[in-house]
Amino acid sequence: MDYQYWNPEIEKMPRADLQALQLAKLRAAVERALGTSFYRKRFAGAGITSADGVKSLEDLKRVPFTTKQDLRDGFPWDFLGIAREDVVRLHASSGTTGIPTTIYFNRGDLGRWASYVARCIYGTGCTKRDVFQNMISYGLFTGGLGFHAGAEEVGMMVIPSGSGNTTRQFRLMRDFGTTVLHATPSFLLHVESRMKEEGYSLEDFALKRAFAGAEPYSEDTRRRIEDLLHIDVFNSYGLSEMNGPGVAFECQEKNGLHLWEDGYIAEIINPETLENTRDGEPGELVLTILCREATPLFRYRTRDLTGFYTEPCPCGRTHRRLRRITGRSDDMLIINGVNVFPSQIEEVIMAMREVGNNYLIVVEKDGVLDRITVKTEVGPDIFMDDSRPLNALREKIRKTIQASITINPRVELHEHGSLPVSEGKAVRVKDLRPRDV
Repeated sequence: MDYQYWNPEIEKMPRADLQALQLAKLRAAVERALGTSFYRKRFAGAGITSADGVKSLEDLKRVPFTTKQDLRDGFPWDFLGIAREDVVRLHASSGTTGIPTTIYFNRGDLGRWASYVARCIYGTGCTKRDVFQNMISYGLFTGGLGFHAGAEEVGMMVIPSGSGNTTRQFRLMRDFGTTVLHATPSFLLHVESRMKEEGYSLEDFALKRAFAGAEPYSEDTRRRIEDLLHIDVFNSYGLSEMNGPGVAFECQEKNGLHLWEDGYIAEIINPETLENTRDGEPGELVLTILCREATPLFRYRTRDLTGFYTEPCPCGRTHRRLRRITGRSDDMLIINGVNVFPSQIEEVIMAMREVGNNYLIVVEKDGVLDRITVKTEVGPDIFMDDSRPLNALREKIRKTIQASITINPRVELHEHGSLPVSEGKAVRVKDLRPRDV
């Protein structure tokens, strides 16, 4: 395979040199972070009063974890590491508390961010001859502007179409010869399901690739999108606290996400014991950012569940690869004492060709017990007025899910295109159980 490298010197840097670069950047980041009210106190508790207190990468583990709640408690300025007049942009995400987690950028931060995203895009085989249609929300969400800047850095023609308005998306794809899409996996499936309805076929478009992210999805979902749209789909990983997109990305091998270790230090921990796992074991990803000055973050608990590949990638890049994100430690459902991840159910559904592209998991109380109902659309060729094949399909789904999660679910089959579609991150779980107060 003819691999492309945006920055070959960095991407193929020997591990010893890469770790030396990380240490130099970590020491500089510590020095800057001492200017923030939050880390000045946090480092003092760890016995770090200057960058001289960091002699090796192992010294980072003396620093306690940073959490999303810390960011909320420190809103709005406790994590700002530069003068306010040097801030040129902020991004924010709000949670259930209504208090946003706010990330600031100076001009250099934005340039570095764009370069990391360009490295990701170029590494999939894209060039300046491609036309990039960005079907992700713009605004305070980092995905839109992050990919936009990275694609422009590569030199691609960028169509900032934003999310939703499927009719307009098709028109832009056809009129301008879009070759690369960026969207959530659920919206890519929605685009395919609407294509015939809007009067288009695949032959009307020049699509080659898509970047899917912003929500966890299974390998079966990736294969379904690739088969339906006849394109290569690349997995993207990022989070707003670490700039957004550009943290890790698949190369042309599509076998693990290269985490850019010149910009981030990654750890995998057991989310219950908080101890580092052995190399290759799964756990929760913890990240320290080295490529941003305005908002330093150290040992940030992402809550995302993954692990490292231990073998090298055939592409020659030396940066370690993350396994597919299987979910979040705080997204795990406990059903009658059994731990269930929504991704387990998605893997079952998306592997069945008789099933459509949309589904919903509903959890309720039935007396003292939990009840889980899986609602899924049938494929476009399944007739809802023929009960025998529907009953057979329902039973097939039920048994396969039960074999995967050990819980016997209820299964509801819905007509193709009848379940609601989200233009942003898909809502796949509704937990209707009463909360303790």
